[in-house]
Amino acid sequence: NAGTEADVFISVYGERGDTGSRQLLRSQKPKKFLKGQTDIFAVEAVHLGHLYKIVIGHNGLGSGNGWFLDKVLIKDPITDLDYTFLCHRWLDQGQDDGNIARELTMTDVSTFPGRQELELKREETWAAEKWKFREGNTLQFYNRLTCGFICLSPDSRVDALGDKKNKYGKVFFGWMY
Repeated sequence: NAGTEADVFISVYGERGDTGSRQLLRSQKPKKFLKGQTDIFAVEAVHLGHLYKIVIGHNGLGSGNGWFLDKVLIKDPITDLDYTFLCHRWLDQGQDDGNIARELTMTDVSTFPGRQELELKREETWAAEKWKFREGNTLQFYNRLTCGFICLSPDSRVDALGDKKNKYGKVFFGWMY
């Protein structure tokens, strides 16, 4: 459910002005904004000079309108420059922070190749997994060496004796190698 059927809009900002809000209508793909898909659009505008930010979002209409946007790459046909705007977040009223539009600033990928994308993926992983560490939850890790469980209790106790059975019923598992 990372794609969207909603109408998607973009505004591109550069040193000489902006495009205003433009709906992204015709992708080079038969169906646009599908999960895992890269869509390509042509947006006509006056030359904006060096780009520094975009605002991208959707109207929230349609079934399954939430959208996970990885990044936007803009190729300037006049200067032959590529501008990368990393997002790696949800545009969804029911996910993340509930926003369906994002303001993204230009990322100089050449300054730290992969580093910012790696940090965004780390943040996404923590956002998806932090619920396991809420107060009151017991975590169990299966230790393949002892063939038993190591338990982290809500009261900060650690049971590392390697019991051979799951004595807690409903818990969250991880693997230790």
